[in-house]
Amino acid sequence: MNITAKENSNQSTLPHKTFLIAGATGFIGTNLCLKLLETGHKIYAIDNHNSSDPQNLISIKNFVKKNNISSKNFIFYHHDIINSLENLEFDKLDVIYNLACPASPPQYQKDPIYTFKTSVWGVENLVKIALKHEATLLHASTSEVYGDALVHPQVENYWGNVNPVGIRSCYDEGKRASETLIYGYCKTQNLNAKIVRIFNTYGPFMDVNDGRVVSNFINQALRREDITIYGDGSQTRSFCYIDDLLKILVKFAESDDDFYGPMNCGNPTEFSVAELANLVIKLTKSSSKIIYKSLPQDDPKQRRPDISLAQQKYAWSPQIELEEGLIKTINYFQNQLQ
Repeated sequence: MNITAKENSNQSTLPHKTFLIAGATGFIGTNLCLKLLETGHKIYAIDNHNSSDPQNLISIKNFVKKNNISSKNFIFYHHDIINSLENLEFDKLDVIYNLACPASPPQYQKDPIYTFKTSVWGVENLVKIALKHEATLLHASTSEVYGDALVHPQVENYWGNVNPVGIRSCYDEGKRASETLIYGYCKTQNLNAKIVRIFNTYGPFMDVNDGRVVSNFINQALRREDITIYGDGSQTRSFCYIDDLLKILVKFAESDDDFYGPMNCGNPTEFSVAELANLVIKLTKSSSKIIYKSLPQDDPKQRRPDISLAQQKYAWSPQIELEEGLIKTINYFQNQLQ
C-alpha cells in the first residue's frame, strides 16, 4: 500500500479524534489504522498477535515515521482483550473499534474456547471502557451469524441457520452472543454501539496463511501450485475490497443517530468459488490447475449480503469491482512472497 499522509491530507475535514482499535494489527485493523493516521487522528492500538501478523505493526510504525506523524498519535499495547483493560492508560476516547477475534476457519478452530471467550469476555471488557469514556463502540460482527443460510440474499432480520456444536460454532455462536451482549448494554446502560456484519473482505495486509479463499487462491497461483477448491466450486461468495469496507465502518461509527444495527457490510455482487479461482489464474498468468476436495462441515453454500439498509441510511455501496481489487491484492502478495 503506497500511501502517504501528505497525498491524502484533504480526505477528511472532520475534527481530529481519539480512537481505540482492538485487533489493530489484523487485516482490517491495519488498514483502518493507516486510514485514520493519514487523516490526523490519534490511535491507541491493542493486539496480542494471536491471529495477526506482527509484521503489520512494523508496517504501521514505518508509515508513521515515513509521514512524520507524531509518535504520540500511535500508541500500541500488546494486550489480550479477554483480560481487563482497566490498567491501560488512554486519553478521552471518542470511538472504539472492536476488530479483535480470529476470523478465518483455520485460526478460530485452533482454539475454539479462546475464540468464543474473545467474542464474549473480550467484548464485555471493551464495553466497560466505552461506558467509562462515553465513547461509541463499533463492533465487527460477521456474516457467519447467518450460518448456512436458508434465505438468500441475507438480510439483517434473518435469524440464521447455525449449528451450535459444529467446527465453526465457536466463531458463529461467539459473534451471535456478542451481538446479544451489546444489545443488552444498549438497552440497559445506554451504551452507544454500532454493530456491523462484515461479509467476505479482501485486500492488502491479509495474512499469507490466512486460510480463506482469496488469499489461498492468490498464493497458490503465485507459487504455481494446484488451486484447491473444497466442494464442486458452485458455492457462492461476495467479495468486498477493503477500501470500500473502511468507508462504511468510518461513516457508521461517526453517525450521530441512535441506530445501533446490526447492519450488513459487504459487496452484493455474487461469484462462485470456481469463478474466483479461474479469475485469479487469469490475473496471475499462472499455470496452476484446479483440484477439488471434500467440502468441510457446515461450510455455507451461498453468501451474499442484502445492503439495502446501508444504502438507505448512509448512501453507501461498494465501488471497486472484483478484478480491480484482486489486481491490487495480487500485487501486495507478490511483494510479500519476494
